[in-house]
Amino acid sequence: MTTPTLHATPELVTTAWLKTVVGDRVATTLPKPGAEGSLSWASGGFVTHVVAGGASNIYVPLRTPVMGLSCWAANPGSQKPPWNQAATLAESIVAACLDHPNVPRRTLALPNGYPSVQVMSAYLVGDPRRIPDDASSYARYDIPGLVIAWTEVPS
Repeated sequence: MTTPTLHATPELVTTAWLKTVVGDRVATTLPKPGAEGSLSWASGGFVTHVVAGGASNIYVPLRTPVMGLSCWAANPGSQKPPWNQAATLAESIVAACLDHPNVPRRTLALPNGYPSVQVMSAYLVGDPRRIPDDASSYARYDIPGLVIAWTEVPS
């Protein structure tokens, strides 16, 4: 029996690209609170993402998923959400997309066993917006669409 070939996914590529922008504070879900209720990400915020749409090119191996992003911030021990911290995370992603000379031709390494990917472009299809009334008093800004155009690097 042969081992199946692993291919890059929109979630893996988005996580790798966002790590170049916000560091290790990114995943598809928020980290769970610690045993004593502490939030490991409270001091710097966190970014989560989900596939919201997009398409693959039928003629060339170019992927262009549209990713929905949520930028989270928390102020443990307070009911006042730290809106500025969440907004700052969102705006750092906006700035990275507008840094055109540094987006094209960036090669990203993915987890062991997956091919590297070449990012061709990254851009937003909507501006960050505040999401009020979170039941846990987290501050949250959503970016409705981050498009990262990428292709796998042949091994």
